[in-house]
Amino acid sequence: MEKALEGIKVLDFTHLLQGPFATQMLGDLGADVIKVERKGSGDSYRAWSFLNYWVGGSESPCYLAFNRNKRSLALDLKTPEAKEIIYKLAEECDIVVENFRPGVMAKLGFGYDDLKAINPRIIYCSSTGYGQDGPYAERPGQDLMIQSLSGLTVLTGRKDAPPTPLGTGIADQLGAYNIVYGLLSALYYREKTGKGQKLEVNLYQCLLTHQLQEFAVTLNSGKLFERPESGIAHPGQSAPFGIYQTADGYMCISVNPIPVLAEVLGDEGLNEFNDPRTLYDKRDEVFYRIQASVIKQTTGYWMEKMLERDMWVSEVKNHLEVERDPQAVHLQAFASYEHPTAGAVRTVNVPVRFSETPGEILRHPPLIGEHNGEILRELGYAPERIESLGDKGVI
Repeated sequence: MEKALEGIKVLDFTHLLQGPFATQMLGDLGADVIKVERKGSGDSYRAWSFLNYWVGGSESPCYLAFNRNKRSLALDLKTPEAKEIIYKLAEECDIVVENFRPGVMAKLGFGYDDLKAINPRIIYCSSTGYGQDGPYAERPGQDLMIQSLSGLTVLTGRKDAPPTPLGTGIADQLGAYNIVYGLLSALYYREKTGKGQKLEVNLYQCLLTHQLQEFAVTLNSGKLFERPESGIAHPGQSAPFGIYQTADGYMCISVNPIPVLAEVLGDEGLNEFNDPRTLYDKRDEVFYRIQASVIKQTTGYWMEKMLERDMWVSEVKNHLEVERDPQAVHLQAFASYEHPTAGAVRTVNVPVRFSETPGEILRHPPLIGEHNGEILRELGYAPERIESLGDKGVI
């Protein structure tokens, strides 16, 4: 079956998380993604792991997570032969994505102006931590730093705790989605006009954008959010919004009418707080009162009682429980593929469903330079020339 981005060729100079996640999404939708890596060591994420765990004993789970549906071309980019190869690829590529620090690609001879001269239709996306220029342009741009600088960490956690980052690389991942949104828009524009263009995405502005409602409050009121002592999940929310301990685990109770909650919990005294201002001002007191009732029964008991009343509640699950969740199973939210060294690898499946052009996992994350010969043959290189490039250390 045809893919949505079939026929689109992507020249991928990205590494670590943000850029590779973006190009993986393009690959999931059918684009031919050629991942250009350092000869020998490859993408830095190949040497990165959590829990000191290596899939199949040798492969980084971090690298595997963001590099399926790609082909790997490993080059010494400082050699003239590598520049020739990149320029040949640029002639036929639709999209270039890079996430080096500002100026690195231009110094190598692969900046937007260099590749646009070869292919005026090319769409070139540069992604950085803080933008191409400005006082922070040369700072390292990593997720935890962006969370801290953007204000996100002061929204999370309990009142007396230090500012708390989220337990996932949220800046990088939202940055990836902004890259894809920009590239798809540029592709549509090129379809109408024939013109390529340059896009610039930075993690800092991406994370500012994804705090729109928080900034809408603070910028216009001049007031800051204050985190509650009870750890209610969002500092702008009133009770009962939060995570509660049950007799056998945890559950979340979101926005719900206090009279209904009071009836289900058997605590009619909660109705004394049923006023928007009171529910905010006394949110810690209300939280602990609700907690005293919730802990008396199991999560399953409360879920049944509360869902009968169409309340906004859910279980709290860990990652292994999520894989077995009946809704995740129904949606086929997880998938497997075979990797040449790691064996069978479990992963999260493509999230968007298309009636005519479904995305799917067709290629395992590539080994370093796994597709050198294949890609060079497509560019017209003879076997003898490919062997010579290997002997010279270009590939």
